[in-house]
Amino acid sequence: MEEKKFVEVRKDEYNIKQFVKRMFGKGKVSKVRIEYTPVGEKIVVSTHKPGWIIGRRGEKINELTEILKKKFKMENPHVDIDEIMHPEFDAQLVADDIALTLERFGAMKYKASSYRALGKIKNSGALGAELRVSGKLPSDRARSWRFAFGYLKKTGDAANVVDRAESVAQTKQGIVGIKVAILAPGVKVCDQISIDEDFMNEVKKNATFEEVEETVKKIKKKRKVTKK
Repeated sequence: MEEKKFVEVRKDEYNIKQFVKRMFGKGKVSKVRIEYTPVGEKIVVSTHKPGWIIGRRGEKINELTEILKKKFKMENPHVDIDEIMHPEFDAQLVADDIALTLERFGAMKYKASSYRALGKIKNSGALGAELRVSGKLPSDRARSWRFAFGYLKKTGDAANVVDRAESVAQTKQGIVGIKVAILAPGVKVCDQISIDEDFMNEVKKNATFEEVEETVKKIKKKRKVTKK
């Protein structure tokens, strides 16, 4: 019984998240998070356009609250807005933006829209990014195109800091899938080592005289070999 309740709760959460995204439209909402508090349910909507979500005098927020009460039978839902300050580092917003461009101008614009999105991410200072566009592009056979730059971890614990998202564009040529992965600047990667003055001072403190002497000898031998 407990397992069934757990599955039902997760199912309801998924339906609520999908409904909120459909209600405000593609490209407006990045993520929807549900938190349970003693007072009631808290629905946190992450967006880069808070005014669009709130509406005039909070009309859209009130409308969403009433729907959550009636349709999803929530006792006391409270909708909160989490503003995204850098939308170019949000994988979901980037994927939705490419999907909207393809739906508006056609699937043949996949290269222009992908390079434009990749340029924005790169110019904003991201450490790395990867875009994958799959579908009948540009021929009748389905193909997958990859656009990438920089450093991007794909396996291990370091891959968890990469923001990943997917979106779908419905074009005249057919369905086009978009996958986006972004490594934002300032993210701490567990296996990344930065060599600075503090690091060198630590090495000097912990290293013994014999270790330093051996390192100097190796460097001198390498220089002699290169001179010959």
